[in-house]
Amino acid sequence: MHSVLRNPMRGIALKVSSVVVFLAMQTFIKLAGPDIPPGQVTFCRSFFALFPIMAYLAYIGQLRAAFHTANPVGHLKRGTIGILSMAFGFYGLLHLPLPEAIALGYALPLVAVIFAAVFLGETVRIYRWSAVLVGIVGVAIVSWPKLTLLRDGGMEAEQAVGALCVLLSAVLGGMAMIQVRRLVEEEKTATIVLYFSLTASAFSLASLPFGWLVLPWPSALYLVAAGFCGGVAQILLTESYRHADVSTIAPFEYTSILLGGIVGYFVFGDVPTVTMLIGTVIVVAAGIFIIYREHQLGIEQREARKATTPQA
Repeated sequence: MHSVLRNPMRGIALKVSSVVVFLAMQTFIKLAGPDIPPGQVTFCRSFFALFPIMAYLAYIGQLRAAFHTANPVGHLKRGTIGILSMAFGFYGLLHLPLPEAIALGYALPLVAVIFAAVFLGETVRIYRWSAVLVGIVGVAIVSWPKLTLLRDGGMEAEQAVGALCVLLSAVLGGMAMIQVRRLVEEEKTATIVLYFSLTASAFSLASLPFGWLVLPWPSALYLVAAGFCGGVAQILLTESYRHADVSTIAPFEYTSILLGGIVGYFVFGDVPTVTMLIGTVIVVAAGIFIIYREHQLGIEQREARKATTPQA
């Protein structure tokens, strides 16, 4: 752990790489087709992610230790919430243009701030509350054109339901983040990552009797590739935190909206709307401001600890 913060440029490079690979995962899921049950998609994403994750843990010598846990119930809770978040998110991804699905997913850090204040008792001051409110306005701008289509039928109604599912996924994702914050107090990162993939695979497999499809080879290969990409992206993301501060690399998450717009246009023919662009800019600005405030508060807390440390 002595290497932490020694190479921020490497941390940034790993973070951007994780964004690219996560985007590849989302692209493969969309290419697989819109009619695949979310449980089936979630199983492939979770199960095939285990292969790169377990190979990586074996490589760094943590595979055996990763299976040891002092809080199986906590992992079960995190897995249950996380699997629901993934299922709703994948349904929205399959039925929305890629850039809009990504933009609505940015509601997650906003929800996380609210839940941290409510469930963890964290102090959230006026600056961050203001940023959350502004971000919610941005999310509303992105989602409102879709939600007004609920009264229509066909493809329009499916996109409206997709938008609602992405927003619900963000809420559940915020709850999962709260559970992860509780787990990290007593569990290793490797253990949390491994048990989530295991529980997500098991829970999503339980949806098999509810109508999984026999997939054509291209769709099946796309889902296998999505799972591998998800596992590799998780490794890259975890490694990025070894080399740079969270507040340094977190803003690079928003490169996904630019890359997603490019992929959406050239692969799926998605043309961003004006309201989507305006709402996305607002949400991204609010998210970056929250990250900035977290960074400033971290500096202030470190300075306060230095000031109160008895001198030798």
